[in-house]
Amino acid sequence: MRIALAQVNPTVGDLARNARLVIDRIQEAIAAGARVVAFPELVVSGYPPEDLLLKKHFLVDCADVLRDVARSCTEITALVGVPWSEGDRVYNAAAVLAEGRVAGIYHKGRLPNYAVFDEKRYFTPGGRVLLVYVDDMPLTVDICEDIWDEAAEGLRMAREGGARAVINLSMSPYHAGKGSEREAMLAGRAAQTGMYVCYANGVGGQDELIFDGQSVVFDPQGRLLSRAHQFEEELLVVDMDLAGSEGPPAVKGSQDSGSPEPGWRMEVVRVNSSPSATGTSRNAPSGRVQGPAAATGDKPSGVDSGEPSCIAECLSLEAEVYGALSLGVRDYVHKNLFRHVVLGMSGGIDSALTACIAADALGADNVTAVSMPSRFSSAGTKNDAREIAARLGIDFQEIAIEDVFSAYLQSLASCFDSGSQDVTEQNLQARIRGNLLMALSNKFGWLVLTTGNKSEMAVGYATLYGDMAGGFAVIKDVPKTLVYRLARYRDSLGPGEGPIPVSTIERPPSAELAEDQEDQDVLPEYEILDRIVEAYVERDESVEQIVALGVDRAEVERVVAMIDGNEYKRRQAPPGVRITSKAFGKDRRLPITNRYRG
Repeated sequence: MRIALAQVNPTVGDLARNARLVIDRIQEAIAAGARVVAFPELVVSGYPPEDLLLKKHFLVDCADVLRDVARSCTEITALVGVPWSEGDRVYNAAAVLAEGRVAGIYHKGRLPNYAVFDEKRYFTPGGRVLLVYVDDMPLTVDICEDIWDEAAEGLRMAREGGARAVINLSMSPYHAGKGSEREAMLAGRAAQTGMYVCYANGVGGQDELIFDGQSVVFDPQGRLLSRAHQFEEELLVVDMDLAGSEGPPAVKGSQDSGSPEPGWRMEVVRVNSSPSATGTSRNAPSGRVQGPAAATGDKPSGVDSGEPSCIAECLSLEAEVYGALSLGVRDYVHKNLFRHVVLGMSGGIDSALTACIAADALGADNVTAVSMPSRFSSAGTKNDAREIAARLGIDFQEIAIEDVFSAYLQSLASCFDSGSQDVTEQNLQARIRGNLLMALSNKFGWLVLTTGNKSEMAVGYATLYGDMAGGFAVIKDVPKTLVYRLARYRDSLGPGEGPIPVSTIERPPSAELAEDQEDQDVLPEYEILDRIVEAYVERDESVEQIVALGVDRAEVERVVAMIDGNEYKRRQAPPGVRITSKAFGKDRRLPITNRYRG
């Protein structure tokens, strides 16, 4: 059986566009000679639709769109993710579209309710296995979290019922290293069940979430047959020998740990498809990954022997994270109908990296960088800001803030003690800059990108209504130590010497809001700070556990106090791209009013 995995980028709530996207890929799959084409989880609505699911008319509209899509499925069977209501219950569903109709519905059984997931808020868990016979070839379908069940009760039942392949529809949120974790699990599930595992993952950005694609197919021995690229829309076409695939008669391992619902039952759907026999994938749009079978019209010799075919190379950590950040910016800007972005360009490492990501994601013509020097700005950072913009080819503006800052100080002189200055005056400068960027946004309709990193956001080393003012926080989940690695990675791509000057990378980091200021005047070294943040925020470790890692107790207690004391700031920060296993926002939801420490 030739199958196609449609790795597409839907938009939440844009039902007409999503339907067009699905129909177009159905036609491409037919041209490639596929008998089955699979789409990501909830592709009709976009993922995650969140409280749109509480609107009954939204669910009705999704069902109507699904039926419209089904009319295009007269020569192929399509597996399409959709929110599906039956009476008062709403399911995260996979629809079997064939013969021009909705031929069957599968209900997701395992509903994740951790990290960024809230599926139990919206959906009812399913309790049945769907066995689909496509022209008498048996396969089964499940959705995302279902296949992560180590007990694999649903797959066991499907395998005993005759299924030789499982097609999993997924929208798996990205974090660094997620792809390798996922593939290890999928390979294990294929070997455990003796079935082909076909994993159709979505791609794209949705608010802070990134979906990285990397759809894959494993053979019944757990060997990788095919892999799509990360962060790109593709159509992955693979041949499977379902008639000849043999594996263990039942899933190995426990059957009673973590199953979604006891007493699962089997439902069987039989459909016919009449795929094109000619296979014209040579003419498929560029940028789609086509398996050797689709490209030649012949069965790939590598499939039966287990040799890999059409396997996209995995990216390095830096390339992977940079790709995620670029995709997150591109989709947030475009899906929210912006065309241009603006950011403050200080000449420091954070704004330099943010500018690179924005230019790469959106094109240099759609980015404006604004230098806003004060009395404390050095000649080095001012020159670097100008140089970075020139190397990237982005618009560069300079607005000095000295006159505005002096006016603020004069206005506040009667209220302030004229003999002392502290962090208040430093924050005034940041807030002036935030006001200027928001004025440009207001005047020209530009989206303001903020440039703060995760290390700063964690400890509150940022100014409310100042450098935190904006619409999208590009690197808010990127630790400072990783910022440096990403900057060097981007420079390695060129052209020439790269967009970020060596002086920007090597200069000690400073907010330049006071004379001879450096970040390390008030913060630990970033290598130490990032270790503490990772342990306390991402792994939820206690002070005692972090100290046991060899970190100075006084430093740990100081940093933890700063993290706990700045929850109110983070709650007011704009959304930004999630690239770690636990980001501030949906992942980590602590009360602002909270006296528990450690």
